[in-house]
Amino acid sequence: MTEFKDAERKLTELELSATVDLHKEIAEVGIEKILEELDADLVGLAPVKKRIREIAALLLVERVRRRLGLTAEPPTLHMSFTGNPGTGKTTVAQRMAEILHRLGFVRRGHLVSVTRDDLVGQYIGHTAPKTKEVLKRAMGGVLFIDEAYYLHRPENERDYGQEAIEILLQVMENQREDLVVILAGYADRMEKFFASNPGFRSRIAHHINFPDYNDAELFDIAGLLLAKMNYRFSAEGSEAFKRYIVARKRQPHFANGRSIRNALDRARLRQANRLVANPDPSLTAEALMTLEPVDILTSTVFEIDRKGKAAS
Repeated sequence: MTEFKDAERKLTELELSATVDLHKEIAEVGIEKILEELDADLVGLAPVKKRIREIAALLLVERVRRRLGLTAEPPTLHMSFTGNPGTGKTTVAQRMAEILHRLGFVRRGHLVSVTRDDLVGQYIGHTAPKTKEVLKRAMGGVLFIDEAYYLHRPENERDYGQEAIEILLQVMENQREDLVVILAGYADRMEKFFASNPGFRSRIAHHINFPDYNDAELFDIAGLLLAKMNYRFSAEGSEAFKRYIVARKRQPHFANGRSIRNALDRARLRQANRLVANPDPSLTAEALMTLEPVDILTSTVFEIDRKGKAAS
């Protein structure tokens, strides 16, 4: 009862009648611009973008509450991003680092992206210095650990990953006001990882799943990537690339946007060789910009796809 009265007394000392213009706050910190850039840079991912906006709104309100003395402890901001490769996890992590910085939840707002090899040593006494060096670089920003489940290898008794995990857990708890950790990887493997390491699950406040892109979204991604490089498909080239997407998705190791980027790089290579081999040395800017069906359809993806259909 005494604690309640003390809290009530402190609240009456605040200027509770004062108003706060949240729209003005949003404009001042510039997070709407970051969210708009995220919309422009990433095709689809509506559930992810919605969740990022929700987190940004929570942090904005928390910022105002902090200024008014309505909060005491820093919020837990560590996150888990799950999904297949090439679904935009690293890009969203970069934008999240910017949002956290603009709202005052990290000092610098940079992103340090690492994997197991950056944290875990190969002999006794090697892991702690490696992990601490990475944490030192990441302080004041966001540490993004891709394929985080590889930190834990219970089948290997001599594995040093557990040492890195213990250091990470301690820092995530004791220095959460100066570092946000994002763990990323396949959804099923991350679930097993959290089951084996409950300390991580208890420290993760936000779990965000990144869905795969559908065919139309993958084609739109290709269009965005080409536009940034001053390339484009011809009308027939567009149809050829749509066929490529269908064929490539049937094959192993498809990595969403990453596979589309790789496909475009190879198409540009074939286009360059086609243009150089052309007996007419005079080329227009349009010819230099345009990817034709032959630049797409000569991909080995189609040959592999035909063989796969024949085998089945």
